[in-house]
Formats: sequence, structure tokens, C-alpha cells
Amino acid sequence: MTKNPDSLETLRARIAAFVAERDWEQFHNPKNLAMALAAEAGELLEHFQWLTPAQAADLPAAARDEVALECADVLLYLIRLCDKLGIDLAAAAGKKLVLNAQKYPVEKARGKMTKYDKL
Repeated sequence: MTKNPDSLETLRARIAAFVAERDWEQFHNPKNLAMALAAEAGELLEHFQWLTPAQAADLPAAARDEVALECADVLLYLIRLCDKLGIDLAAAAGKKLVLNAQKYPVEKARGKMTKYDKL
């Protein structure tokens, strides 16, 4: 069985190699990576600023391509941050889904956008 070229583990290894080739390890501490992640998330938000919900859901192809690249930036920084902190991102996401299911039981949360402590 071959590895998925886009699995989180494969991406983690590719990012680490990319960073090592450029001698950027010295800059990749958790603080800097978290700040870069927040900056990239802000760049993603810029694409939706001032759009109506309908416009945001129906982006022109060129804008959608730009959004895809911003999403990729966010993902890559998040994977790198987790790598530096020794966090298994897929496992953490799975755990969070279980916790969210407990905080937002279907019978209380279905069709509502209320925060769990107000349900």
C-alpha cells in the first residue's frame, strides 16, 4: 500500500524537509508559528470581508483559487506548529469531535447556533 501523498504525516514530512533545506528551523518556534498562522487566517478572512453570505458561498473561480491557497497556508502552518509541539493533529481533531458531540448533543443543539453553555 502506498502512502497518500497528501496525508497529514506526508505533509508534515514535506514541510520539515522544505524548512530544513532553507535553514528556517531557527525561526520556527511555537510562538512565531502561531503568529504566522494567525496572520494567514487574517489573509483568508480578507477574501470574505464585506461579502454577503450568498456572495461568500459563490466565489468567482479566481477568488476561489486564491482562497484555496490561503487555506493551504493556514493548514501548512498549523501542521508545522503541531509538529514542533509534538501534537498528533489528526488524533487531536478526533478527540475534539468527541468532546464537541458531548457539549452539543443532537437533541439540544440541532438547528441552533447557541453556545454549549447556553443550550
